[in-house]
Amino acid sequence: MEQRVRRRAFRTSPQPRLWLLAAIVLLSTSLFAASPWQVLGPDGGDARSFAYDAHNPDHILLGTSTGQMFASQDGGKSWARMASLGGDDYVLDHILIDPQNSQRIYVSAWSLSSQQVGEVFRTSDGGQSWQTLPAMHGKSIRGLAMFHGNSSVLVAGALDGAYRTKDGGNTWERLSPAGSAEIKNIESIAVDPKDANTVYAGTWHLAWKTSDAGANWQHINKGMIDDSDVFSVIVDHDNPQVVFASACSGIYKSESAGNQFSKIQGIPFTARRTRVLKQDPTNENIVYAGTTEGLWKTVDLGKSWKRVSSEEVVVNDVFIDPRDSNHVLIATDRSGVMASTNGAATWSTSNHGYVHRYVSALLVDKENPSTLYVGVVNDREYGGVFYSHDDGQHWTQKATGLDGRDVFALKQASNGTIVAGTNKGVFYLEHNGSEWHPMNVVAAEETKTVYRKGVKKPVTMTTYKKSELEARVNDLELGPHRWLAATNTGIYASKDEGKIWKLETGVGRDAFVTVREQGDMIVAATRSNVMVSDDSGATWKRAGLPATVVRIGGAAISPDGNFIVASREGAYRSDDGGTTWQHVVNGLPDKDITSVSFDTTHKRLLATSDATGVIFESMDGGHTWQRGPDSGFPLRRVNVVGGRFIGATPFDGVVLQPEGEPVSAAADAGSSE
Repeated sequence: MEQRVRRRAFRTSPQPRLWLLAAIVLLSTSLFAASPWQVLGPDGGDARSFAYDAHNPDHILLGTSTGQMFASQDGGKSWARMASLGGDDYVLDHILIDPQNSQRIYVSAWSLSSQQVGEVFRTSDGGQSWQTLPAMHGKSIRGLAMFHGNSSVLVAGALDGAYRTKDGGNTWERLSPAGSAEIKNIESIAVDPKDANTVYAGTWHLAWKTSDAGANWQHINKGMIDDSDVFSVIVDHDNPQVVFASACSGIYKSESAGNQFSKIQGIPFTARRTRVLKQDPTNENIVYAGTTEGLWKTVDLGKSWKRVSSEEVVVNDVFIDPRDSNHVLIATDRSGVMASTNGAATWSTSNHGYVHRYVSALLVDKENPSTLYVGVVNDREYGGVFYSHDDGQHWTQKATGLDGRDVFALKQASNGTIVAGTNKGVFYLEHNGSEWHPMNVVAAEETKTVYRKGVKKPVTMTTYKKSELEARVNDLELGPHRWLAATNTGIYASKDEGKIWKLETGVGRDAFVTVREQGDMIVAATRSNVMVSDDSGATWKRAGLPATVVRIGGAAISPDGNFIVASREGAYRSDDGGTTWQHVVNGLPDKDITSVSFDTTHKRLLATSDATGVIFESMDGGHTWQRGPDSGFPLRRVNVVGGRFIGATPFDGVVLQPEGEPVSAAADAGSSE
């Protein structure tokens, strides 16, 4: 029996997620419709795979590494969310649209969290509803290909071997020997366009070929460097004797159907980790190679190659328009979709509506609530900080001076200056400024006793040795009297608004993920421990947090002095300065709490989770909690702007609560439990 698949899935462990997939029946687009929050952006992020409709090449599908699939109806100029398949750790590396029936689509998936988890998904109504194919359930599918002569014939490469279906996925047969020590860990798969019984399988250790539907397999390794992972195999659509294979050691070409390979020269060694090869559907002499250092192109079937993109671009897939081969799209890490209309001579981003950003920090301007700032990670020159002056409708990158750094914290000083905590130090942006500047001077006190000439008693002298703060800065607290920075090498404090930093003594040199201050009270947390000071940092003590807490993500101090800690193991509250702690489950999920914060406008605590889109609130210092609005997205943190919630997500960018929806559970008794 086929399994119907839910359209949005939040993070769960592999086994519970599979149970949910099996239990949820006949659920299609209704869950998306129940989540009206607006995705604001910023556009871009990681993109993994393409597929296009043979009847309408303007209809393009785009797969991601978090189970999300997007669709374009205008040749990749704009995108819209289409489906969420499996879970947020599912990588959608291969999408196939049946050229005979474009309503039938196949998607293969594998899990980042478990190598033994994956699926083949199928839709027969253009994506309105999806099913998993039972025979492939639980298999980590790394390759999927369709036979050119019969779209009902597909081959799949999984970690446990190769499989084939002749009836569009209803039933599957194993092509590789069960338990084979060699034909396993398949990373890529291809079918001879003229012979469905000839299949190529690229594995984590070279490539294999069968010419008789799996009865016999041939190790096609002649000419390849031993111990090469084979990421992609393509067979020339006009001459099946020509076979290309991309591997971690480079690109190989065979003119004997794989019997002998020769390494293609001209591509630098550093760019030889080639994830994908694509042949122009209208010109067999043109082949593109997507590498970790840009896109390469040959116009003479591999005799010579030229890099046709920036070397900073990591290419995961290539789309070539069958009507106009000058129109090329590439799916990349960090920069999303990039487009060319002149055969890859020049490129521009093409991410309107495509949001796949990991938002690590979210800031609402104190003076102008319509101005938003977000920090993103893993985006190098395409990331850093983005800002919007119109409530997130349009975004502009503002990363000059950050030099590609990841941004983990954004705070605003009293004079309007924006301060960023990055993976290498602290930076500031003046109000309405255009460039970030470092503020990383660290002064360490050194005392020594000296004897002065003519003076019998020794004299103690204090000097300051300056250095540079180069640690990862995970959190910032900009108080009226001093600033605090939680870093991978301890807690740093500044009494002159970041001009000079000093390492806090007594708190340790551990990696701190968060710091909060209220009056004389400070709470600072590592992943598994909480340090508390009740005298503005003069002395510190370790709080008695349970040893079972090993993944702290944030902390807050309520107005009455209660400490609240958010962790993977749930929320914990202390009413006595950190001496004892209670696991808070009265209205909150018992695990996967991503943030806690104090909303000064409504005088309440807020909490989020990446296991649900619900925002939780407490009006009594964290003792009890009520369910607020449901965003429909897993949330990292929330803020309130213009009477509406705005949330930061792990991979959907920034989301905004619709107008008219209550911002408080107290205002909507029906949403409380």
